[in-house]
Amino acid sequence: MALSAENTAVGFIGTGVMGKSMAGHLQKAGYTLHIYTRTAAKAQELMDQGAIWHDTPGKLAQACQVIFTMVGYPSDVEEVYLGENGLVRSAAQDTYLVDMTTSSPQLAQRIYEAAAAEGLHAMDAPVSGGDIGARDAKLSIMVGGDAADFEAVKPLFELMGTNIVHQGSAGAGQHTKMCNQIAIASNMMGVCEAVAYAKTSGLNPENVLKSISTGAAGSWSLSNLAPRMIKGDFEPGFYVKHFIKDMRIALESAKDMGLNVPGLSLAESLYEKMSEMGYDEKGTQVLVQYYFQQA
Repeated sequence: MALSAENTAVGFIGTGVMGKSMAGHLQKAGYTLHIYTRTAAKAQELMDQGAIWHDTPGKLAQACQVIFTMVGYPSDVEEVYLGENGLVRSAAQDTYLVDMTTSSPQLAQRIYEAAAAEGLHAMDAPVSGGDIGARDAKLSIMVGGDAADFEAVKPLFELMGTNIVHQGSAGAGQHTKMCNQIAIASNMMGVCEAVAYAKTSGLNPENVLKSISTGAAGSWSLSNLAPRMIKGDFEPGFYVKHFIKDMRIALESAKDMGLNVPGLSLAESLYEKMSEMGYDEKGTQVLVQYYFQQA
């Protein structure tokens, strides 16, 4: 049976910077939306539009055929899925469970196995695109899990993103997201250094961007985050604290595979300095402050 808006109730756990927009797209498409947050006030905007709030993940699970999660850390993912009142214990058979948090590939595999034992369909589907991609429903979505489950949920993915790829079995989505974060980590250092160099040399950084953002140096970070750096806008599209979490997962996974990733190691160390300076709640573009303070 197709997961149409007429016959499908959708759950969404985690309505932060990105999750709120993602859940909102599902709601606007006509799906009955059920949400769980630790405090109801954080989901008030969605509730005002008709979303139904539950005070535990287990209660939400009992009302839904598809459940998406977008929480903070692997420990949160483990609690939501495998905890005493978690989704795996509470959801009805044949429910689709889709974790869109950037989390551990190994945890994704554990959740998949636990869910399969209960007759549930689990997928890991982390995303890239930040607050802008979430707002505009243009996220890149990287999916691990069974191919048939991917095809069943794909119409809902298409309400949140435009670049949607089934990467392979359970954990493959998370491994792909690690590739994404590794590429971003080194690129962010380059973008920050370019902006700092332009400013320090007396150039107009905005004019510099006009020349370099569409050439070989072009990147999403250069086009979307460098302008924020220049304006001193460090509000989060993606939190420093969450990027550090992602880099640590990638470093641990790389170590397990015997892979040396010096660029990632350097980026992680620089963001640790930003954390020590009190920037955990700022956006990743705040790294430019490290360079500005040296100039």
